Amino acid sequence: MTIRVLIADDQELVRTGLSMILDAQPDIEVVGQAVDGNEAVALARSLRPDVCLFDIRMPGLDGIEATRVLAGQGVDDPMAVVIITTFDLDEYIFAALRAGAKGFLLKDAGSVLLGQAIRAAAHGDALIAPNVTVRLLEAFAGAAPAAPLLQPVEPLTDREEQVLAKVAMGLSNIEIASELYITLSTVKTHVASLMTKLGARNRVEIAIWAHQTGRMRPRTTGGGHS
Repeated sequence: MTIRVLIADDQELVRTGLSMILDAQPDIEVVGQAVDGNEAVALARSLRPDVCLFDIRMPGLDGIEATRVLAGQGVDDPMAVVIITTFDLDEYIFAALRAGAKGFLLKDAGSVLLGQAIRAAAHGDALIAPNVTVRLLEAFAGAAPAAPLLQPVEPLTDREEQVLAKVAMGLSNIEIASELYITLSTVKTHVASLMTKLGARNRVEIAIWAHQTGRMRPRTTGGGHS
């Protein structure tokens, strides 16, 4: 199955370069290019690509606002959006994820990681550049949530807690399967269950929830047990 991609960037050289990289991959096809956020939204709605690849800084409607329009809370049939930018700024990362982006990459990420992010988004998963992920989760670990955290609609099972911890560490489904000695399909089932119970749209929100609830902090053991 070919993954259809829409690229939006105000720089022609960047659009051309990204298009060449993606079109060179056998399972990916660039079906449209936009020069700003407004054109990106219009093309996305008419072409219905599998994945939108948006720059953040564009004239008119920027990449984050375009993402919110296409994939934000309350959007019917939200699209998969990956943000790619030269700006490694925390506020951009947070804003992009909150707007509904399924990936965040820097433009120096390389063709392999770019392809992985597109494929992950197309399959409903999320991929963030590793160097960004570590800092992002560290920031969330020390930040109080803006609103009271929603509790699971049902208690998490022991296995779901284990999978939750691995997701919060940034591990892929394949890596989780290897570490927990379970099948890939079992991991996917647990991740889907976590998303349902936590009301999360993707694994990034699962990881954020794990950090904000203190599950990733070292647990101290005390004496006095009788």
